[in-house]
Amino acid sequence: MIIKSDLESCRSKLQTMIGSTVRLSSNGGRKRLIIHEGVIDNCYPNVFTVRCQRESDGAFEIVSYSYIDVLTRAVRIAVPVENVEAKAV
Repeated sequence: MIIKSDLESCRSKLQTMIGSTVRLSSNGGRKRLIIHEGVIDNCYPNVFTVRCQRESDGAFEIVSYSYIDVLTRAVRIAVPVENVEAKAV
């Protein structure tokens, strides 16, 4: 069971990551894995948005995910190693 404090903790952690590059993977059904890589754009009360650049035409798309999906591990967030090293310096 997810309690309100877990949700608020997830939201505050993602708010500190606004502007960071992340890789999100989610289940697309039928053994498909959907991967988006982009920058955390904004955090709202129930969802957060990620600005991703499409490889096909270079246009930006905004993808939204709920905090519940992160807490239930339906969406997994990974910070690329390059960003971790850059912040440490």
